[in-house]
Amino acid sequence: MKHISYAVWLLVLVFSCSESSDIAKYEPAILDIEQPSNFPQIVYNLDNNQVTQEGFQLGKDLFYEGRLSSNNAVACAFCHEQGFAFTHHGHNLSHGVNGGIGKRNAQPIQNMAFQTSFMWDGAASHLDLQPIIPITSELEMGETLSNVVEKLKADSYYQDQFTRAFEDGEISTENILKALSQFMVTMISSNSKYDKYVRGEDNVTLTTIELDGLQTFETKCASCHATDLFTDNSFRNNGLLVNPQLNDKGRFDILENPEDLYKFKVPSLRNIEYTYPYMHDGRFSTLEVVLNFYDSGMVDNGNVDPQFLREDGSYGITLSDYEKESIIAFLKTLTDYEFLEDERFSEF
Repeated sequence: MKHISYAVWLLVLVFSCSESSDIAKYEPAILDIEQPSNFPQIVYNLDNNQVTQEGFQLGKDLFYEGRLSSNNAVACAFCHEQGFAFTHHGHNLSHGVNGGIGKRNAQPIQNMAFQTSFMWDGAASHLDLQPIIPITSELEMGETLSNVVEKLKADSYYQDQFTRAFEDGEISTENILKALSQFMVTMISSNSKYDKYVRGEDNVTLTTIELDGLQTFETKCASCHATDLFTDNSFRNNGLLVNPQLNDKGRFDILENPEDLYKFKVPSLRNIEYTYPYMHDGRFSTLEVVLNFYDSGMVDNGNVDPQFLREDGSYGITLSDYEKESIIAFLKTLTDYEFLEDERFSEF
């Protein structure tokens, strides 16, 4: 009997050791986050959510995971396609579950680590909180965070991945959001022709028309599209005719401050060649149309940013045909093909 008991105990011990050797351990590989020399400093607090290879991979998996939505099909990537700087190519307004259509154009996902507010109206003040908005929106992903957690808990792959990515190994709302942030803060676009020119890399030079466009841009556009992020991260009313079907009041809906009426976040112009259509509601299909709007299409909607006020009392930015042409030539130097084609961010 004793021999039998000992044999059984030995088998249990061997099985247990074998089983435990297959359990993922929290041994993260720290990833360094790029700080381009021509960029402002990163503002995302990496000390509170250190980026690791395991966390990055988990965040990437979740970004392409349809089960974050109520129909298990609409992933974050549905509205954010890499080849178009993670925008919803060809759609004026974002689409979601059950044919739902939002009221705004999907913004690019790039250089998020340098931003202090998110969404067109700044509804999210922290990157970790931003995904909550599309996940829980009835028009976008239409899901609850508790349901997402339960779906992921039922999947052995995610059980393993969360154990690898986080010390507590928990499949929780907090860890889901942190993993998504770890993926997004690595999505830095900083290797365009313009970047290499200003950093003096690879003997890159700009053509005459590109240099002319840069000069005009610095004179007439850079007060809003500031620094090499090409946004000052502010909210401004740029004199768009209000769409009566949407009646989108912008940042006013967040704080209900009358001074915020029809103000939207100044978008970055990086990869602008590929992030069309433009404006918060995707009303403009080309850069030519955008510049024509600023030259002669702005309207007084009651709260236009005063910097657009001309001496004659109208609103706009006076641009000649050549200035428009050269600005567009310059804007195309902001296309970062390395970012748009980076396999680290692709699904497969």
